[in-house]
Amino acid sequence: MKMLSDIAALFAFEGVCFDVSPYGNGHINDTYAASCRRGDGTAVRYILQKLNPYVFPDRRGLMRNMIAVTEFLRRSVLQRGGDPERECLNLIPLKDGSRYYESPDGDVWRATQFIENTDAYLVADDAEMYKDAGRAFGEFVNGLAGFDATSLFEVIPRFHDTANRYNTFEAAVKADRAGRLVGVPDEVRFVTDRKKMCPLVTNALAAGEIPVRVTHNDTKLNNVLIDVDTKKAVCVIDLDTVMAGSMLYDFGDGVRAGCSTAKEDEPDLDKVHFDENLFRAYAQGFLDGLGDGVTEKELALMAKSAVLMTFECGMRFLTDYLDGDVYFKTAYPEHNLVRARTQFRMVEEMEKLLPQMERDVAQAAKAAREKREKRK
Repeated sequence: MKMLSDIAALFAFEGVCFDVSPYGNGHINDTYAASCRRGDGTAVRYILQKLNPYVFPDRRGLMRNMIAVTEFLRRSVLQRGGDPERECLNLIPLKDGSRYYESPDGDVWRATQFIENTDAYLVADDAEMYKDAGRAFGEFVNGLAGFDATSLFEVIPRFHDTANRYNTFEAAVKADRAGRLVGVPDEVRFVTDRKKMCPLVTNALAAGEIPVRVTHNDTKLNNVLIDVDTKKAVCVIDLDTVMAGSMLYDFGDGVRAGCSTAKEDEPDLDKVHFDENLFRAYAQGFLDGLGDGVTEKELALMAKSAVLMTFECGMRFLTDYLDGDVYFKTAYPEHNLVRARTQFRMVEEMEKLLPQMERDVAQAAKAAREKREKRK
């Protein structure tokens, strides 16, 4: 097995690599910062990653997606006069020209530039930061508008197919593998009562009512790098789950991850509330970034997609709890159940606020149109 320094030496980094150290707090891939020294004595850093073979069995397919998407995004950034070295990820090739390294034992390694003076935030400092993160994710979808989404490999099959997730949940209830079903009748009822809403987005996609787009599929705040000085979003990262889907997945999941007043695993539900001000800010940012391409049907479903994606996540946590915690990492036996309950609390509050959320989306869309008109 090659040492980390040997892996780093395969890539076309500037200068000589003198240190490779673990970096970040990701839970999927093994991530390192590779520090190199140029001939003039200045230092430069890169991100070096080994892809998780269990989460991503077909890592070649994943990398084909990433190569195609990053090249397309780079051209998009250049066309609008942006800085492609900071505003999109760039794969660093190997010295032999390959775009990633596959070891004899099947490990897949890749490298990208290290975007200096940025950080990944777990929680937004304020609504303005969260709004700008929404803009970045909207721009990500918009920047790939001309890309053929159907050409992408399905990295995780049916990832946001909520109806299929419901079928998996029903199977977990029936099997009761961990013997936990007896303790969660209210949570099970919460899910079964909402079965009808599960195919909301997938049915609209299948009927051609909304467009198939390239989507990120994991739009939590720490997947966009924020400039530490300006607090503005710089670059969307973690492109492992880029697939064909609906922009409603990205909008809804961003709301789910960022509009709670408490942590995802807060055991005290009295602290868990849906922050409508953050929702309004995120909708404004996302629609600003998305541009002219959004359809009326997508606008009509945006608020509902926030409810749906939050419900889907809670259902997945509950499913894993019933299965004995085989997918999500847990710190204690009830961890997944606590997570499920926080999501369900959010769903309850969003359901009550849904008419206002829909008005917020409509107002954000109008403001975004007016802003674009002024720029012309």
